Amino acid sequence: MENPQENSRKIKQKALELGFLQAGIARADHLADDAPRLRRWLDMGYHGSMGYMEKHFEKRVDPRELVEGARSVVVVLQNYFTREKQHDESAPRISKYAYGKDYHHIVRKKLHSLYAYMGEHIGAHTGRIFVDSAPVLERAWGRLAGLGWIGKHSLLLNRKYGSWFFIGVIITDLEL
Repeated sequence: MENPQENSRKIKQKALELGFLQAGIARADHLADDAPRLRRWLDMGYHGSMGYMEKHFEKRVDPRELVEGARSVVVVLQNYFTREKQHDESAPRISKYAYGKDYHHIVRKKLHSLYAYMGEHIGAHTGRIFVDSAPVLERAWGRLAGLGWIGKHSLLLNRKYGSWFFIGVIITDLEL
């Protein structure tokens, strides 16, 4: 197994080859800055009818609760911008991301390929893939992985791609 920096470079390169916009890697650790903000947000009731947000608080703020022995969080960005426009201006507006196929399937399939690559070229590992499907604070991990910052509208903003992307995550026990 090569050094963590070289392995990280390989993973990021493979992510680009798979068609992701960018990839970054963060150390799997407790989200010390984000946990208090999430707690306040929940306590203020800002999650509205999304009762599921109250569940699994510790899993949301510590990836080691989701993957035993987790050491790294690999974060990828998948473009969803389209130039396609609605033809009927009187119809209800549809979000840009709803024009394509279900992003969960697209991003998950690519992440499975990246996960397999990691096992074949970096080393045997244990981990899980997440695409907006579990208590993972994807935006926080994107920020920590160096992919952008959290804007006033609460989205992850990337200097090159704005916020026109989905976020996918691999939590792994590899040291990257």
